[in-house]
Formats: sequence, structure tokens, C-alpha cells
Amino acid sequence: MKPSIMRFAARVIAVAVLGLASADAGRALAATADEPSYSDWFKVTPETSQTWTVSGVGDDPYQVKVVRTDPSGATGPVRKIAVFYPRPSSAYDTAISKILGVFAEKGINVEFTAYNFRTDDVEGQKALKMAQKNGAELIFAMGSESTAWLYSHFRDGKIPVISVCSKDPVLLGQTKAYDTGSGTNFAFTSLNMPVEVQMAYVLDFKPNLRNFAILVDGQNVSAVETQAKPIAAVAKQRGIQVLYLDVKNPENAKEELANLVGSAVTTMRKSDPSLDNSLFWITGSTSVFKEIATINSFSDRVPVLSVVPENVKAGNESAVMSIGISFESNAHLAAIYGADVLSGARAVSELPVGIVSPPDIAINFRKVREIGLDIPFNFVESASKLYDYDGNEVGSAKGPGTGS
Repeated sequence: MKPSIMRFAARVIAVAVLGLASADAGRALAATADEPSYSDWFKVTPETSQTWTVSGVGDDPYQVKVVRTDPSGATGPVRKIAVFYPRPSSAYDTAISKILGVFAEKGINVEFTAYNFRTDDVEGQKALKMAQKNGAELIFAMGSESTAWLYSHFRDGKIPVISVCSKDPVLLGQTKAYDTGSGTNFAFTSLNMPVEVQMAYVLDFKPNLRNFAILVDGQNVSAVETQAKPIAAVAKQRGIQVLYLDVKNPENAKEELANLVGSAVTTMRKSDPSLDNSLFWITGSTSVFKEIATINSFSDRVPVLSVVPENVKAGNESAVMSIGISFESNAHLAAIYGADVLSGARAVSELPVGIVSPPDIAINFRKVREIGLDIPFNFVESASKLYDYDGNEVGSAKGPGTGS
């Protein structure tokens, strides 16, 4: 073979090898990108990251360790806390950030380990064993699913459990009364307001309410049993027409909600042609409230209200108003419960159900103006968060800043 031909052949082979190597590298990068990571489900605010250091645990993408960046700001021996997650949620990001903030403010020397057990019994039991082996002195049950699982599998266990971002434990049969302790190793906090109180706020907002459309994920048992059904029953008792809009398949929520909301507006017009006395009411169902843009697109001029204050936010993809308990407020109370239990100031079995009162009210005046709505002044005066006509947060009527 001539030297020139040999050189050409060598270059062809080299290019081919480089091409294969490049393809292999691309596949490796793609595989790495597809692999699960703790950052897929565990997130904290930038402010929280300044005080706490978050890291993975070995090669397990479903465990996270959180320690103080500067331990000198805390006193006493290290106290270990486990946090059980069922899945990713922006609500849990807000809650864990608040919990970490409270423990930082109190100067308590704590180390957190979070476990994402994916609502799987085997993984849950593994997480429980690890928490006990690691010497956890307290467990935060993040979300209604974690609370239900731990209540079923760890009631009367040796580690105190406090619920966070969980719905009404009395209505769910987890404790007998609001004003007494559970008598077990569980203490509960609730995202729910007493339904009669909540309806009183709704009727103060719309005294002549005729149509009340409740949006809920039909597969979210806690939202159905503690938020949708109770307020539907109270509304019906008052002669209000209830439109029960339940999403059948959460993965198809966008398409289902477009049809449900559009059809509901048509039904509302039959008894309320101007739509002045009709409301949409979003429950605490993630698959529903994450589709707020879709709901707004088909709601016409009917106000969209939510039990979740975080559904009222900057910009246009927002509910008009919320009447409920924020994830942040609930987590603040849960953190106080946790600190008291760790210090021995209060027994977990004796803590009453933690309910934030008065409720968190948030209003987006950009949406108010968009649909030509009048907001009673007492709601503005009581609001925890307000957003101006440009959709920007302007603090609250209670005082400057964004609240806590």
C-alpha cells in the first residue's frame, strides 16, 4: 500500500475511533443525566443554603444529609432528625426550608437526614431501620402520604413523629380530637382550617354565592376527605350549587381540567348569567394547583380561589386569592413542636393538633383587575401577602416586607 493511502486510511480510522468515543461519551453523559439524584426531590431556598450544607449520602440518590455550615452558631450536643419524603414537591421545598430556618434561629445543634421512600413499603421500612440505626431522636413526616405511612407502620414506635404539610388528622382518623394529644408517639399539625370557619370567609367574600366549583385530584385521598368533601357538604347545606370537579388521571390533569373548568362555566351561567356569584375553589392537590395557568385560561371571569396560599404568587399564573394555611406557616409550627419535643419541654403524645390561626390570606390584584372583581377591604387588611397590579409582591397590609 502506498504511504499516502496508508496515511489517509489511518486518518479515516482515527476519525472513526474519535467518533465512536464521542458517541460513547454522549451516551455516558445521557445515562448520567437520566440517573436519579437527590437534587431531583430535595431543594431548599438560597437563603437556607447560606446556613446549611446539603449533601448526598454515599451513592444513594434517595438520601440527603443536612448539617450546619458553621456549627459554632449552635449549642449543645448534635441532635439527629430524620425527615420522610414520599416524592418531590415544591410544598416540601418550602416546608423544609422553613424548618431549617427555625432550628437555625433557635441555635439548636441538629443534623438532618432526609429519606425519599417513594411511598414504597420496602423502602419505607429500610428508611426506618436506617433512621433508628443512625440514632434519630425525632422524625418529621413530610406530607400526608408520609404521615399516613408512618402512622400505619410506626405508631407507638420509639421515635417521636411530627407531621408537616399534612391534612386534617381528625378527619383522616389519625387522632380523636383537635384539643388533646394523640396518646401515641405522634403529634400532628394540619394544613386545614376548620371547614365552617373557611366557609364563613368564603361567604364574607361572596355573600350571594350560587355556584361553588371544587377542583380536586380524585386520587388524592387526603385532599378529597379533608378539603373537598367537607366544604362541599357545608356549601350544599346553605343551598349553594356544588360542582365537584375531580381529576381522574393526575398525569392527564391539564387536558382534564381544560374540559372540566370550561364545562363548569357553562353550567354556572345557567343560574348566574353574569358569573358574579360563582367561584372556583382549588384544594391542596398538587396535580391540580400546578395547572393554575390552565384553570385560569378556561375560568372566564369566575374568580379562582385556593386553600393553598402559595397558589397566589407573582405574575399572571396565580389564583386571585387564597384562604387557607400556607406550607410555610404550617412548617413553622411543626418546627416549634419539634424543638419543644427535643428539649423535653413538651411530650409528643400530649401536643394538640397544631392549626395556624387566623388563616393566611393572599391576594393578586393583577388577577383582580383582569376579571373586574371587587375585594372587600377587610380581606385586604387581613392579607399576609399582596401582589400589585403588575403582579409584583408588595408585602402586606399588616406591615412591610414579605412575611415569614
